[in-house]
Order: sequence, then structure tokens, then C-alpha cells
Amino acid sequence: QVDPKDYTFSGLKDETVGRLPGKVAGQQFIIQDCENCSIYIFDHSATITIDDCVNCQIFLGPIKGSVFFRDCKDCKCIVACQQFRTRDCRKLEVFLCCATQPIIESSTGMKFGCFQYYYPELALQFKDAGLSIFNNTWSDIHDFTPVSGENNWGLLPEDAVVQDYVPLPSSEELKAVRISTDATRSIIPITRGQRQKSSDESCLVVFFAGDYTTANARKLIDEMTGKGFQLVQTKEVSMKAEEANRVFQQHAPEFIPLLEKGPVVALEFNGDGAVEGCQSTINDVFSGTKVFVSESKASASQDVENFYNFADMQMGI
Repeated sequence: QVDPKDYTFSGLKDETVGRLPGKVAGQQFIIQDCENCSIYIFDHSATITIDDCVNCQIFLGPIKGSVFFRDCKDCKCIVACQQFRTRDCRKLEVFLCCATQPIIESSTGMKFGCFQYYYPELALQFKDAGLSIFNNTWSDIHDFTPVSGENNWGLLPEDAVVQDYVPLPSSEELKAVRISTDATRSIIPITRGQRQKSSDESCLVVFFAGDYTTANARKLIDEMTGKGFQLVQTKEVSMKAEEANRVFQQHAPEFIPLLEKGPVVALEFNGDGAVEGCQSTINDVFSGTKVFVSESKASASQDVENFYNFADMQMGI
């Protein structure tokens, strides 16, 4: 028998509370009427609603469905979800991983950054919630109620440090979770999203489904960012033959048989020399792996556009 009290934080003030890994296990959760609290859900859940919270710091592990903030103000949050919505909120600062386009409504002073967090159970929780670590449209905000001449949302500073916003938990019980907020250990690759690109040269790299797809993609991200290139966006999506023809053009025949194994993982890198950098890294590090990589600077921007146009349509963005 599920006791709703185990899945609710209500009417708390000046407290640190949370749930350890395994304690929510895909149930829905409610947080309401909390003030000056630090709240940590270190588990996956079905949906979460957060109502009438003021000046709280909130961490929410992977949410299979939607998270909905209503009538909240002055909160700092780290959130991973399928859908993100706010209504009648003021001054929320959110490090976000969201599989679909985040929506704000009647909300002002909203700031967004890319989710970055690690603890040992988090990767499996993403899987249990049906979320891909590569599908994150954190900066692609849709404002449902724009006001002419005003901007209701913006991006957090690029050098924003997660712990300055949502500190690590201070309670003995929650300290048992082995957290790292080091960007290089983040379970989610940290992307630039909609921020201004530093160069007019991008490169598209696509890994095909297999046992090491995620590890290979992460390895390339580490190699490329280590060389000073920027990761703009990532995507994990299933492709059909006709889509592969559009994206991979004359190279499609060699990749189409690989599509049946499962979804592809695509990465966009940016920076002067990105195409050459990707090609040489892939030759050095992934010699036995079939990978699509843009052929030239001239074709690369079209590759990126072709792939993400198809992927956004597929994801319903």
C-alpha cells in the first residue's frame, strides 16, 4: 500500500529534506507550500508538481513525465524531465535537462542552464525514467505568454557553478549520496544550446547503435572539448532509410543497414577546425567503429541542419 505522505513534502519551513535512491521508485511526488527549504529527490519519479514554494533549493532526479512549477518564486533548481512547465512563477533559476521544449507561462525572471550532476545511481535512474542523456533542449524555451518589449527568460552565466545555486545536502541521511557537481563528471553532456557559437564552423558526428554507443559518444566529447572545441547539441533518435538518405546523402548506403540496431547518437561540435578535429580524432580513437562525420567545412553546416531539422520533427519540437 502506497502512503501518500511518503511522496509529499508540504508546509515545511527552514528544513533540509529528501529521498534517497530507491525510495521514490517511479511514483509521483508533490512538493507544496515550502519556504527556505533544501529539497532533494535522488530518485526517478513519474511526475512532480511544485506549488507555492518560496526561496527553496530543489534537486529533482529523472522524471518520466512532466514537472510543473506553479506560483513559485525565488527558487533555485536542478531538474531532469521529459516535459518542463512553469505557470505564474517569478525568479526561478534552473539547471535543466528536458527531452522536449520547456514551456513557461505567465512567468518572469526565469534563468536556465544546462543540467550537470553526478551520483552513482543517476545513469540507471535516467534509463528507468525512459530519458536519454543525449536529448536535452534546456535552452530552447517556449514562452507561452510573451510580453512585447520584455524578456521573461534568459540563460544563466556560462560559468555558473551548480553548487552556488543548489548546495550539496547538509543532513546526515542525504550526505550518504556520493554526489559530484564537477562538470566533467556530469551524467548529462554539457552543451552550449542556444548560446552564441564561437565560430561559423560546426561538424556533425553520428554514432550508430551498439554496445558502446554511449561510451564512444562520451569519449569523443571528452577528446574534442579537451582540444578546446565546444559541444553545441546532442540528440538520440531513431532514423529510417529515407531520413538517412536526406542526412547522409551519398554515404547513406553504408549506414542504412546499421539503423535497424536502434537509435543513433548525434553530436554537433563547434570551433575553427572542428571538421578536421573530429575526423582526426575519430581516425585515431575509433578506427574500427562505423561513424558518420562531416566531410568538409562547406558541407558540415548543411549536415547539422539536415539532421536536427529531422530530429526536431521526430521529437515533436
